[in-house]
Amino acid sequence: MGFAPDQIDAFLENFEQHRDKIRNFEGCSHLSLLRDIHKTHQFFTYSYWESEVHLNNYRNSSLFKDVWSNTKNKFNQKPEAWSVEQVQSYE
Repeated sequence: MGFAPDQIDAFLENFEQHRDKIRNFEGCSHLSLLRDIHKTHQFFTYSYWESEVHLNNYRNSSLFKDVWSNTKNKFNQKPEAWSVEQVQSYE
């Protein structure tokens, strides 16, 4: 997600207000907020969901609608989202 520079603090405040609710939404087992080290207006959320059904339940929830309505008006570029599956993990 790319944000207008003057909207970053408002985005971070909104995320902070909702992060625990998102993380504790049924089916979510991990939530991270990441920031590009060179393009500091560029952020990524990274979350683990038990299933696509759980993710879609979140996407259709009033929580998501509230978070999204307070996020999308702060973008300076079209947001992108991906759903991926783990092929391998190395620890």
